[in-house]
Amino acid sequence: MPTLPLKVKKYLDKYGTEVRPFEWCSSAQIELIVVVPAISEYENIQKLLTSLGAADNKYTDKILVMFVVNNLQSSGEEVKRENQKTLGFLRSYIRGRNSKNSFYAGFIDAASDGNELDEKNGGVGLARKIGMDAALSLFNYESAKKKILVCLDADCTVSQNYFTEIYEEFNRQNLHAAVTSFQHSLSNAVNREAILCYEIFLRYYVLSLRFAGSPYAFHTIGSTIICNAESYIKVEGMNKQKAAEDFYFLEKLAKNVSVGEIKNAVVYPSPRGSWRVPFGTGQRVNRFLSQIQNEYLLYNFNSFLILKDWLQLFLLTNFAVEEYIAEAAKIHPSLSAFLKEQKFEKVWSEISRTTKTDEQLQRQKSTWFDGFKTLKLIHYLRDNGFPLHPMFVSLNQLLKEMKVQIDFKSEEEIPSFEVQQKYLETLRNLGNEFS
Repeated sequence: MPTLPLKVKKYLDKYGTEVRPFEWCSSAQIELIVVVPAISEYENIQKLLTSLGAADNKYTDKILVMFVVNNLQSSGEEVKRENQKTLGFLRSYIRGRNSKNSFYAGFIDAASDGNELDEKNGGVGLARKIGMDAALSLFNYESAKKKILVCLDADCTVSQNYFTEIYEEFNRQNLHAAVTSFQHSLSNAVNREAILCYEIFLRYYVLSLRFAGSPYAFHTIGSTIICNAESYIKVEGMNKQKAAEDFYFLEKLAKNVSVGEIKNAVVYPSPRGSWRVPFGTGQRVNRFLSQIQNEYLLYNFNSFLILKDWLQLFLLTNFAVEEYIAEAAKIHPSLSAFLKEQKFEKVWSEISRTTKTDEQLQRQKSTWFDGFKTLKLIHYLRDNGFPLHPMFVSLNQLLKEMKVQIDFKSEEEIPSFEVQQKYLETLRNLGNEFS
C-alpha cells in the first residue's frame, strides 16, 4: 500500500466510504484508475473487458480497472446470484492476468452478505463513490504524473485509443477534469429509433447551451467523466445520488476547475432500456418503446435566445441588483418572473455586499447561475410561454443560428430514420468542432 499524502488521508477520514473487500493481484505503480459500478452485469463486463483489452495502451503497468459489484440487501435473488457469478468470473480473470493484458483489473465486493449498499443511499452514486474513494489509496503518489480517476459503466465499450488518449491528454494539457466523447450504437433494430432520438435530445441541449454562452455547456454522462485525485478531493468526492450523480458531480467540478474535453477518446454507451436508475438513458429508451408520450419534442429554441441575452447581461456587466431585474424584464417577463421565484434580489444583494473583489464576484455569478439553475430556467420557460417544439423544427432553428448549412431538410414532422441519422451526425460533428 503506497504512502498517502496528508490531503488524501484527511479526505478519507472525513468523507471516505466504509472500506469493503478489494481484490487485485499487483503492487504496481498505478497512475490511472477506471471505476466501473456493476449490478447484474455478468455478460456486459466480459464485453467491456474485451473492449478494454483491445485498447492500444502504452502504459500497461500504470492502469487499473476496478469494478464495484454491488446490490442492496433487498435486491432480488436473481440480481444477487448474477453478482456472485460476476465476482467469481472477475476473481478468475484477475488470477489469469498475463503480459498480453493492457491493464490490471480488480474488484470491490459490495454485493455479498454484510457488504451490500445501504438501503437509504444504495445506487449508482454510492457505488461510484466507493470505487473512487478506494482508488485514492492505490495511486503511486511518488510519481509526478497525474493521478487520474476515470468513470465508466459496465455496459459500455470504448475506442481503441481510450487509455492512451486519457493518460497523455491529462498530462500534456495539465487537465484537472474532462469528459470524453460518446456515441450510442444504432445497430440494434429494436431500439435504434429510441436511442437516436435520445442522443439528439442530449446534443441539442448542450449545443444550445454552447450557443447561449453557458459555462455549463458539456454533457453530463457518467461513463465519460474524468478528474484527477486532487480535484476529486477538492470537491469532496462523488455524491451518493441514486441518479443524476454524474450531473451534480460534474457541476461541482466545473465550479472549482476547468472541464476539458478529450475528443479522440470515445465511449460507446449501451442503447438498452434499463431498470437500474429512475431516469436517464435506460428510462428514456423504455419510455420511447412504450409510446407513453411523443418523444420527438425538444426545448423551444427561443428559450435559449432568452438564456443567451440573460448570460450576456449577467456575466458581462456589473450592475446593481435592481438594474439586473429591470433589464431582465426587458429581455422577457418570464425571465424576470423566474428570477423573482429564485429570490435573486435578496440572494444577489447579499453576495454583492459580502464579495470583496470583482474577480470573486465574477466567479460568484457562474457559481450561482449554475447548470442546475440553467436547466430550471429552461423548464420554467417551457411551462410559461415557450412549450416544447417539434424536434426537427427546433434542430433547423439551432443549425440556422449556428450558420450550419444542411441539404437534407424534410417537411415531415418525423423524417425517415436515414434523415434523422444525418441530423445526429451533424450534431456530433458540431460538438467536436465547437467544444
